[in-house]
Amino acid sequence: MIPAHFDYVAPTTVAEALQALADGGEDAKILGGGQSLLPVLRLRLAAPTVVVDLSRVAELKGITVEGDELVIGAMTTHHDVLNSPEVVEHAALLALTAATVADPSIRHRGTLGGALSHADPAGDLGAPVLALDATMVIASPGGATRTVAVADFFQDYFTTAVEPGELLTQIRIPKHTGWGAQYEKFNRVAQAWSIVAVAAALKIDGGTVTEAKVALTNMASTPVRAHGVEAALVGQPATPESFRAAAEHAAEGTSPGSDIGADAEYRTHLAGVLTRRALATAAGTVA
Repeated sequence: MIPAHFDYVAPTTVAEALQALADGGEDAKILGGGQSLLPVLRLRLAAPTVVVDLSRVAELKGITVEGDELVIGAMTTHHDVLNSPEVVEHAALLALTAATVADPSIRHRGTLGGALSHADPAGDLGAPVLALDATMVIASPGGATRTVAVADFFQDYFTTAVEPGELLTQIRIPKHTGWGAQYEKFNRVAQAWSIVAVAAALKIDGGTVTEAKVALTNMASTPVRAHGVEAALVGQPATPESFRAAAEHAAEGTSPGSDIGADAEYRTHLAGVLTRRALATAAGTVA
């Protein structure tokens, strides 16, 4: 289908982008990589008055290290994330996850900030960012910025803490240097959305798990932190038996839905299986 008529603006700075959003009002839409918005426009599921294209805003792109944090611009592509030496070294879980997103053409266009702002519960990037305790930086009209902990960023299906007229500008991730990591994903068709996936990062010292961070994809209306798994692991030996016991807690606190991809019972089963696999693989990648 052909999208409904809309105005198009391509700012070159964050300030210009915020002004364009203000001028467009509540019906303005932000275009990041376009991998989510363009299909919606073609199906006329959205009819914005103006589309604000962020592709020319250079300050929203790039990956830097600032002290104990990785700072990733919201318009940084999945391709750049997975190929960044800094991300591979300090947030391996995010790099591993980015490599599973769709296909190379989409990874070259799709952006980290766009995926997180879209907030599809089946999207892959939310769980690793949640597991790694990221902080989201949001620009507001008038030049102000505010930070939101990732645990408060995802609020419901396709809903985040970004208010109308605001813009996600950065994702700041504490360094997890030397941690083992794995993103274990199950889908029925290659390059499709996750039916269930598990993001796991482990810190192991002397054969004992000293810290564990685990989050689930598509087990609720937002990514979910698997606190039961984490609590069951810390202080335990990094063994298959410990991983199997901890994985039994994977579905605690979740509310999986039933759809054409899988029913809730099957998703609950998958969560346990994939958690066990993710933990075992992550333990084998500890630096």
